[in-house]
Amino acid sequence: MHIRALCNTNVVTVSQSEELMTAAALMRDRHVGYLVVAESMPGGAVKPIGVLTDRDIVVGILAMSVDPKSLRVGDVMTQRLVMVEASKSLEDALRMMRRDGVRRVPVIGHSGELVGVLSLDDIVEYLAKQLAEVSGSIQAELKNESTLRPASAGGGAP
Repeated sequence: MHIRALCNTNVVTVSQSEELMTAAALMRDRHVGYLVVAESMPGGAVKPIGVLTDRDIVVGILAMSVDPKSLRVGDVMTQRLVMVEASKSLEDALRMMRRDGVRRVPVIGHSGELVGVLSLDDIVEYLAKQLAEVSGSIQAELKNESTLRPASAGGGAP
């Protein structure tokens, strides 16, 4: 399965020149803790250049007693960006996320354009559905077996 089919395409983006307080309000209003910092590409697409997390704000700014009103997104964002290509497999994405210790990654197309965001939550949801299908197959097999070969009245072998 390609990542494109699993990722969330409803991505909240922000510019690196945006005020940090505005980005924090955007996180609150959109109920997200992860913003993709992006810049425009020709044709209307956007290219990820960083990410900003609620943790970046709390641990990197508030815990250090820095005035967040004096900062822009670009001052705080994570610039060492881990991204995965939309055509990669789930296994490739998991390997990369584990290697780099991230829970979410921007998903990009072949030209580097933002396609979506893949999170561990998305992956767990997908795997849970797959396990439910496996469980359903097992239950159907047991039902078929009991229909085809009902238990004997004596309860055992002679």
